[in-house]
Amino acid sequence: MNGLLVIDKPGGMTSRDAVNRVQGLFPRKTKIGHTGTLDPLATGVLVVCIGAATRLADYVQAMGKSYASRFRLGARSDTDDADGVVSEVATAPGPTREQIDAALATFVGTIEQTPPAVSALKVGGRRAHDLVRKGAHVALAARTVRIDALRVTGYAWPFLDVEVECGKGTYIRSIARDLGHALGCGGLVHTLRRTRVGPFTAEQGYAPDVDPSSVKLLPMETVLAGMEQVRADAADARRLRQGQWVSFTSASGGRQPAEATEVCVLDEKGELIGIGAVERGLIKPQIMFATGDRPA
Repeated sequence: MNGLLVIDKPGGMTSRDAVNRVQGLFPRKTKIGHTGTLDPLATGVLVVCIGAATRLADYVQAMGKSYASRFRLGARSDTDDADGVVSEVATAPGPTREQIDAALATFVGTIEQTPPAVSALKVGGRRAHDLVRKGAHVALAARTVRIDALRVTGYAWPFLDVEVECGKGTYIRSIARDLGHALGCGGLVHTLRRTRVGPFTAEQGYAPDVDPSSVKLLPMETVLAGMEQVRADAADARRLRQGQWVSFTSASGGRQPAEATEVCVLDEKGELIGIGAVERGLIKPQIMFATGDRPA
């Protein structure tokens, strides 16, 4: 069984807990992995890779994401969300909408962002959240992230509703914290829902305890929908699976992709056989799937 499953993760459980529940839907020893951790407080899209699709996990993780979040201004938290120890900012002013819009604008684009100390990032081989919970001081380095859009959808002090479109590795908790700092009133994530990962949306999501008979996996090709396609005949498909470089014909009509471009390699029936890279006018195999690796 090979393909992708979109889970609509409920609040109050970890991403790992959700995957463990999903595990029972599939035959024993089926490879399963999720792409992009959601905090227990968060709900929404959790893309689970099944079988051979686990080899595409990095591609899913690199996709853009969308979130709907309610920030609470006038308060701070040791976890930067409502699940932590929350402290009120007694003298917090209520910023105007104009002040909020001006502050949010500084977060759009490619920025340096410091992740929350209570996160799944590793420090010296150990999860930061485990170290913090044992009393250790954790100082995570800022890293470059991309925020494509930040839209206000509602504001009634102390709650600010926002929609966020961003790239890989962006922490919404950090945006709430840093916005509160910029406004001088403190801020944290009160609620958070991931509504989209690449082409995968919450509307496609199943509950973790879904009836197995109702589950239909999405094909692996879904991950590579935006990638240029090339065709390989039976002989070339065999060579690619053996690690050999081959020439190709573009599935879009004979145009050769540029050097170093990643391409989605299809067989003569239009089914996915792997991912290659164009080098010296040839296809260099990168990820190749066995003949039996087909969606369930």
